Amino acid sequence: MATEVRGDERLIRSLRTKHAELDRLITQEERRPLPDSTRLRDLKARRLALKDRIMRQLGE
Repeated sequence: MATEVRGDERLIRSLRTKHAELDRLITQEERRPLPDSTRLRDLKARRLALKDRIMRQLGE
């Protein structure tokens, strides 16, 4: 059971790292003179999916 908890913590940490990276990419894209709206939509959808997955993991 302790191994499972550590694995879950590792997964959540990994998901949060990916979420932060998407935040960085979104900010970077938004600061461009002509942001790519399609890319922004994709990045934001991926970020939301990660957030949902993190919340599910925390709820288990």
